[in-house]
Amino acid sequence: MNLQESQTVEFKEIWRDEYLKTVCAFANTDGGVIYIGINDKGEVVGVENSEKLIEDLPNKIMIFFVVAAKVEAENVNGKQVVKITVPTSKSALSYHGKFYIRSGSTTQELKGGELQKLLLKTNNLTWDEIGVDNADFEDIDEETVSRFVFQAMQHNRLPTGIDSKNIRQLFQNLELLTEAGKLTRAAVLLFGKKPIRFFRCANFKIGRFRGNDSTDIIIHDDISGNLFTMFDEIINHLRSKYLLSPVSYQGMQRVETLEIPDKAIREAILNALIHKDYTSNSSISLRVYDSTVLIWNAGELEKLSVEDLSKNHDSYRRNPLIADMFYRAGYIEAWGRGTLTIIEETTKSGLAEPIFNVRQGGLEVAFARNFAQIFEEKPQDTIQDTIQDTIQDTIQDTIQDTIQITPQVRELLKVLNNEKDRAEIQANLQLNNRSNFFTNYIQPALKLNLIEMTIPEKPKHRSQKYRLTANGLKYKDKLASGQ
Repeated sequence: MNLQESQTVEFKEIWRDEYLKTVCAFANTDGGVIYIGINDKGEVVGVENSEKLIEDLPNKIMIFFVVAAKVEAENVNGKQVVKITVPTSKSALSYHGKFYIRSGSTTQELKGGELQKLLLKTNNLTWDEIGVDNADFEDIDEETVSRFVFQAMQHNRLPTGIDSKNIRQLFQNLELLTEAGKLTRAAVLLFGKKPIRFFRCANFKIGRFRGNDSTDIIIHDDISGNLFTMFDEIINHLRSKYLLSPVSYQGMQRVETLEIPDKAIREAILNALIHKDYTSNSSISLRVYDSTVLIWNAGELEKLSVEDLSKNHDSYRRNPLIADMFYRAGYIEAWGRGTLTIIEETTKSGLAEPIFNVRQGGLEVAFARNFAQIFEEKPQDTIQDTIQDTIQDTIQDTIQDTIQITPQVRELLKVLNNEKDRAEIQANLQLNNRSNFFTNYIQPALKLNLIEMTIPEKPKHRSQKYRLTANGLKYKDKLASGQ
């Protein structure tokens, strides 16, 4: 006998009822064989009560798991060994309320997201098909539904004869309701007003980091909302704050092209939203460094390798309902073409081929940023300076883009043309309450570095005045131009 312990083979010197959890693990995974009478070193020691085990164990296993295990005796090296063959179960099994699987040659208890996956798999369900108990149609955003219907009709991807104004009927036709009439997880994620109330990881984090591998974050955004709204917001944030759009001209026409091809970055973000493993507690993340852009989502590849992504491959959809709605709305086209589109569009633009990598239980795609190409009119030794200037510009732009500037602060900037003291500014603003003036006008503007004191070392000096900073002047100009 030349066997070793593995995913499907386990050795036990004697039988103990606690080994039923190993039976449970085999049944929940790929089936397997337990040999009683062989120790951990693979040495045959035999059993003395093989007849009793052969009689007792099938009934015991059937009582616990309703699984018909085959139990038989074998003669190995002149000694009796009991062989228990456990088939794969069609449903998830538990032993004393706990679920086990095989991982390599070990038996492991399942908890959390991994347990959810097992329960879904054995019930032939996907995560997005499950109903949400505490959600109802009051939680659905009608504007998002209307926009979806319009886009789906534009692409002729709605069932014929459907009443698009009847949301319940629409969702029923699109299989977004369970048989019991509950909203599915897909329905809430795609069309909910605030899906994050139900799914804490239903968000997307974007960050701009200093250098190429540091954790020194310059700006960041945490975007939530339903998936359709979230996707649009992500693209808008990338265009306005995180990625560059070099200017070129086609004749007299000014053209701004995103540094990473629009189709490629959109497809990568869609892949992350659609194929994310929502049983995890991790947010989707997009990290922008000087030389790379990294997009990561939880969820390892299913039935595919990283190498498969760069060639024609079948589509394995972790969340088929979510994928189907994005398809109907025209966001995606052919199944299994997403990663190929990312590669083709990126290389066609002259950038290096993006790199796919399985990391920390998820899939990451890395795009190269080519500053030499974007700023090709500049000498090589000024490119790094350009990067740093871009970072500083991003920080300044963040003042109006990421922090809400109140109407009171805007009014303050409008009347602050030169150095003015408190009384002058209050008179210009027609304000009588000094406390309200400092709390709602002066203090927020100081915190945002839009104004500064002429005597900062003595905030309460009788001759204290206030003036605009460079950032304040910049923002005031934008207000004047209507931007």
